[in-house]
Amino acid sequence: MTVRTVPRPADNLDDDDYPAYTMGRAAAMLGTTPAFLRTLGEARLITPLRSEGGHRRYSRYQLRIAARVRELVDGGTAIDAACRIVILEDQLAEAQQIADRLAGCAGRAAVAPSPTPTGHRQGPPLRRWSG
Repeated sequence: MTVRTVPRPADNLDDDDYPAYTMGRAAAMLGTTPAFLRTLGEARLITPLRSEGGHRRYSRYQLRIAARVRELVDGGTAIDAACRIVILEDQLAEAQQIADRLAGCAGRAAVAPSPTPTGHRQGPPLRRWSG
C-alpha cells in the first residue's frame, strides 16, 4: 500500500521557484513599477507564471534576478545590457557549480569505486536561459 502525502500550503514557503508574489507585491518589494517587471518579461529574462485568473505571479528566484537587473539599471546600465549581464552571471555560476561537482567526482573516483556502471552521477537539473 502506497501512502500519498498531500502537499500543504506551508510546504511552498522554502521553495525559491514557487510563484508566490503578485506583480504589485513584487514591484513594491523591489521598489520599482509593474512596467519594469513587464519589461523583464518582454526581454525573456524572467517568465512569470500566471494564476487561474491570468495574473502574473513571481517566485523569489525571479525577484532576485529582477533586483540584480534593477541594481545595474540604477547604476546607468541599459536594460538590455543589464539583462545580458545577469544571464552571463547566471551561466558562469552554473558552469562553476558543474566544475566543482566534476572536481569532487574526480577526487572521489580516485579513492572509491564509481557509484554507477558508467561513472556518472546525476544531479538536479540546472536552469537554462534562452536569450
